Amino acid sequence: MDSPNVSTVTKFQLLGFQNLLEWQPLLFAIFLFIYFLTVTGNIVIIAVVSQDQKLHSPMYTFLKHLSFLEIWYTSTIVPLLLANLLSQGQAISFPACIAQLYFFVFFGATECFLLVMMAYDRYLAIYSPLHYTFLMSPDICNKLVAISWLAGVGTGFLPSLMISKLDFCGPNQINHFFCDLPPLMQLSCSSIYITEMIIFILSVAVLCFCFFLTLVSYVFIVSSILRIPSASGRMKTFSTCGSHLAVVMIYYGTMISMYIHPNAHLSPEINKIISVFYTVITPLLNPVIYSLRNKDFKEAVRRVIRRNCGIYGVRVKDSLFIK
Repeated sequence: MDSPNVSTVTKFQLLGFQNLLEWQPLLFAIFLFIYFLTVTGNIVIIAVVSQDQKLHSPMYTFLKHLSFLEIWYTSTIVPLLLANLLSQGQAISFPACIAQLYFFVFFGATECFLLVMMAYDRYLAIYSPLHYTFLMSPDICNKLVAISWLAGVGTGFLPSLMISKLDFCGPNQINHFFCDLPPLMQLSCSSIYITEMIIFILSVAVLCFCFFLTLVSYVFIVSSILRIPSASGRMKTFSTCGSHLAVVMIYYGTMISMYIHPNAHLSPEINKIISVFYTVITPLLNPVIYSLRNKDFKEAVRRVIRRNCGIYGVRVKDSLFIK
C-alpha cells in the first residue's frame, strides 16, 4: 500500500504550439479575436432572447442555454491557451489540470445532450406542427434542459476522477494546449488499461448515442421538408437545417476522431488542430448559424435595440431622433 515517491508530479507544463514560435503572436491575435466574437455573440443571444417576448419559445430557450454553455465551454480552454501563447509553456497545477478536464468534459457532454434536444425540438415543430405546443410545452422544455445539464455533470465526474487516481512520475510536459484525456493518460506511469476502456465506453455512449439521435431527427426533418409544396419554402428550410447539420457534423466528427477513433498514428500537432475545431471554432459557429442567419432573431435584435434606444434616446420637441 505504501508507495512513496510514486506520484511526484505536482504540476504540468502545457507545451501548446511551441513548434510554431514565430507564429505565436499571430495565433494569439487570431484566438483572442475568435474568443471575443464567441463571448460577445453568445451574450447578445442571451440578452435578446431574454428581453424579447416573441422569442420566449422552446426553440430559443434551448438556444439561450446553448449560448450560456458555449461561453463557459470556450472560457475553460481559450484563456489558458492565450496565456500559453504569451508565456511559451504555461504551468498548471495538478488540481487545476483535473478541474479543467472536468469542466471540459462536463460542458462538452452537456452540449451533446442539448444538441439532441434542439434537433428533437425542430423535428416536432416541422414533423408535427399541430401538436407541437402540447408535445414541447414550456414545462417539458425546461425538464429537457435540466436533464441535459444534469447528464453533463455526471458525465464529467467519472473521467476526471479516474485520471486523478493515476500515478504521474514524470515527465510532466503535456504536448497539448489544455489538459485533455489522451495526453494525460500517455504521461501516467501506472496501468491505464481500465481507465482507457471506461473512458472509451463512456465516449461511445455519449458521442455516438447523441450523434445517432441527432441524425435520426434530421432524417425525419428532411423527409418532412420534402413534403413542403412550395419550392422556395423547401429551399429556405433546407438552407437552415443544412447549416445546423454542418455545425453538428464538425463538432461530432472532430470529437469522435479524438476520443473514439484510434488516432495514435496522428502527430500531436494534428491532434491539436482537430481539438481547435471543437474547443474554439464550433462555439463561434453556433451563434452565427443558430441565430444570426435566423430572420426572426434578427428582427428581435432590431426590436430590442429600438426599445432600448427609445428609453435612452434624446427627445427634442416631443420627437425621437432614433426611430
